[in-house]
Amino acid sequence: MDLKTPVIADPAPINKSRLSIYSSLLPYSPQPQRAIFAPGFLLSIPRKKTGVLEDVRTASWLDAMRSSSPPPKKLAFSANAELCELESSDVDVAYHTWMLNYPSALNSFEQIAEFANGKRLALFLDYDGTLSPIVDNPDMAFMSEDMRSAVKDVAKHFPTAIISGRSRDKVYEFVGLTELYYAGSHGMDIMSPVKGSAFNGHPNCIKLTDKQGKEAVLFQPASEFLPMIDEVFTSLVESTEDIKGATVENNKFCVSVHYRNVDEKDWKSVGQRVHDVLKEYPRLRLSHGRKVLEVRPIIDWNKGKAVEFLLDSLGLSDSDDVLPIYVGDDRTDEDAFKVLREGNKGYGILVSSVPKESNAFYSLKEPSEVMKFLKALVAWKSSSA
Repeated sequence: MDLKTPVIADPAPINKSRLSIYSSLLPYSPQPQRAIFAPGFLLSIPRKKTGVLEDVRTASWLDAMRSSSPPPKKLAFSANAELCELESSDVDVAYHTWMLNYPSALNSFEQIAEFANGKRLALFLDYDGTLSPIVDNPDMAFMSEDMRSAVKDVAKHFPTAIISGRSRDKVYEFVGLTELYYAGSHGMDIMSPVKGSAFNGHPNCIKLTDKQGKEAVLFQPASEFLPMIDEVFTSLVESTEDIKGATVENNKFCVSVHYRNVDEKDWKSVGQRVHDVLKEYPRLRLSHGRKVLEVRPIIDWNKGKAVEFLLDSLGLSDSDDVLPIYVGDDRTDEDAFKVLREGNKGYGILVSSVPKESNAFYSLKEPSEVMKFLKALVAWKSSSA
């Protein structure tokens, strides 16, 4: 059975025991055809490839920058009001058609809750675009107090972790909740509990004890790259300082070059400067996010690997009674969605207001819907208890 497309009638992950017992009884279920959208609506996600500049070598980096940075869903002013109305209708139709393949996690909450009965939930959340809105200045990406309260409440009921491209210290500064677990730099800097076995004997794991005597594990699989990342950060700051609106952020184990505030005619210059700097660093690779170019070490590690590590460190891996849920909005979250989908382990929920291909099962439109979903989880858990 092809699980690439969720089956809306029964979207529950098929665990090993279900598959082994019922595989001979499963009816043939052809993969539903993907909806075809008008040009500009469907944003394909390039598959991960090896190499120094993985996205740059499969397509021009300028095209990749444009494809990973869709314009906001706003209509330009037109003297022809009927044309504007038609364009708006087209956008709505495309999005609702797309949702046939990625149904709303809010509208499908009863189905999610039904499958979650009797299971231990583990919740994983991206930060930017998921818990906070995307803003022009990355340093001002604050979450609302209502969202912070919702995250705090859900963490009382379920193990909850934030996995962000930001540095772990930076995302903790934004969130400020001690009830959570934090993974920064796309999972290359994890602070986790000491329950599992993933860290046993690993050279990049360090056991720590906080002031309250609580033990934790610090896992940094790319620690040897720290001097190189600092060097590249300095070079990129110097290289892009004359491009108006360009900012470079040091996320400890990766470097983010933001071009959200750069005039589109200068995007080519941003990409060229980054490309030129990375020529000297064959052990680093370039990936694309929402109006950001991200430089990372070439290691077999991503947000999907971070989810697996955290599940193990929480003592929740290799168990059929565990349901992980990952909520994220960015291309880098696809690695986590893919792990949950291919392993039939849980649900990925994509936060997006525009149609795009994804490995997620469900969708939410914006951070406000994420907050409603978190509150729904708390209400469900409280009522079932």
